[in-house]
Amino acid sequence: METTYPGVEDHGLIGDLQTAALISKDGTIDWFCAPRFDSPSVFAALLDRRKGGHFQLSPDGIDYASKQLYLPGTPVLITRFHSADGVGEVLDFMPVTGERATDRHRLIRLVRMVRGSMRFRFDCQPRFNYGRDPYELEVHPEGDVFRSATLSLTLTPFKNAKRLVDARDIRRGPDGVSVVYELHAGEIGGVVLETDCPHAPRAISTEEACELLAETRDYWRRWVGRSHYTGRWREMVERSAMTLKLMTYAPTGALVAAPTAGLPEQIGGQRNWDYRYTWIRDASFSVHALLRLGFTDEAEKYLYWLDARIRDSRDGDLPLQIMYRIDGAPDLPEEVLDHLEGYRGSAPVRIGNGAAGQLQLDIYGEALNSLELADRHGLIAPYQGWRKTAGLMDWLCEHWDQPEDGIWETRSGRQDFTYGRVMSWVALDRAIRLARRRGRPGDIARWTTARDAIYEQVMTRGFHPGRGAFVQHYRTDILDASLLAMPGVGFISATDPMWESTLRAMDAELVSDSLVYRYDPNASPDGLAGTEGTFNMCTFWYVQALAQAGRLDDARLTFEKMLTYSSPLGLYSEEIAPTGQQIGNFPQAFSHLSLISTAAHLDELLDQQR
Repeated sequence: METTYPGVEDHGLIGDLQTAALISKDGTIDWFCAPRFDSPSVFAALLDRRKGGHFQLSPDGIDYASKQLYLPGTPVLITRFHSADGVGEVLDFMPVTGERATDRHRLIRLVRMVRGSMRFRFDCQPRFNYGRDPYELEVHPEGDVFRSATLSLTLTPFKNAKRLVDARDIRRGPDGVSVVYELHAGEIGGVVLETDCPHAPRAISTEEACELLAETRDYWRRWVGRSHYTGRWREMVERSAMTLKLMTYAPTGALVAAPTAGLPEQIGGQRNWDYRYTWIRDASFSVHALLRLGFTDEAEKYLYWLDARIRDSRDGDLPLQIMYRIDGAPDLPEEVLDHLEGYRGSAPVRIGNGAAGQLQLDIYGEALNSLELADRHGLIAPYQGWRKTAGLMDWLCEHWDQPEDGIWETRSGRQDFTYGRVMSWVALDRAIRLARRRGRPGDIARWTTARDAIYEQVMTRGFHPGRGAFVQHYRTDILDASLLAMPGVGFISATDPMWESTLRAMDAELVSDSLVYRYDPNASPDGLAGTEGTFNMCTFWYVQALAQAGRLDDARLTFEKMLTYSSPLGLYSEEIAPTGQQIGNFPQAFSHLSLISTAAHLDELLDQQR
């Protein structure tokens, strides 16, 4: 097993709204898929340091310290290198591609020497299709082209900057292209990586590169400047908003759960999933976060995507999948890449996601909750979309009372999960509100009968008298942090004695120094070996539950503690390990969505307290 993997949190994210790259604080691109988020990888050193492929741009042969920051108000990543001989920095960014899907994407790496001098190493070793496809290297006067059967990658140095080196000093071989050269104070160098360039390599000037940098900077500052948030945690909220925007596929408005695949929930464990797809649940939560910040256009774009999925819903046992590809395609076959060792030896590495075929009843609640919220903001569902939505509610009336796979995608068999029942109640409740508010056709009497039956069932079977708490499913006494959402969706009052005792039970069992576990997999087997860390979204939900219960001081302290677990760049993965390190796919949409919603909610309550 390799031991030289950087920490998950030691990466910055850049992107162009169709794909993204992760760059470590030593200046190495460890992850990049093209032409889309869910395409095969070009660089995947995060999953195998030897076989995955990378592009390193860092000082050569010297001791140095490195730090990363974002250019304020943008996702332009700056990696600074400090040594005894000087200070240099690399600016990494991707010019925004727009809303038309394209195979052509540019990643620009601009190097400048701030003071002193420093030798830099460029080492580009692409490994197409997760390291499975060979390539040919074409040498051209102004750059090189790595050409595989399905994708090409052009590597071109800037032309008017300090020349890299004489062509005789460039090393080309079966592993890739590398070169070492020296920069002095005030000098600038750099390269452009471009996928599927339609013409022979054409070097751009330093001036052109700087113009693209300015255009990218201005685009992002204009975008984030539209935010309505002016609360206490503006910097973290705006960074989360930009991160979510980076994970949104502009041609369809679909939000990926994370731009990575295979990063483990436990180092050395088996919980290594592919998150480069759009979950109905995650993306529906994005509507709440985006509308809170005033990003109505982005919320509307996702709602178009959701409306298309609802219109495409099928008759039968599974009208909606829990996830889709970013273009709406339903086919996500799961595959193990057994030639890759996995992050720090965490095998198997999986691509695709077999959970797509699971029955998770909660997604109907999350979808209808977002549609009802959007409707209150003037984003009204079209006629055909409403007809299909009403049909889904009729289906839910017939199917809510059955075992399902649950929000956490367990692979140990179906159960009567309490959260799935609660969110089925939400789905019908919101559909009734929409139908009455807009005078839309629907079997409101039937929906009301089913909604009320779900409520009575949850209150009588979902609550365990011996535990004094709502529990994971009807045949267990195990607690589940997903139920922290119950007061927030209006199912139960935060001051109801049954909820207050549930929150106390979670305090005692699921909370560890303010961080929250989803559930105890040892007590409630989920079909997989090993354990996991605390779940960031659940910690943010816990903050909201504390605030709703009147424990505002506890809520604020817990929220402030949670902010200390972000990466140095303000990014969050899915989970936090017992060591405090980030684990799971990175960055994670769930984490950033819940941060935004929690910050906004907490601001409101704190303002009322004044």
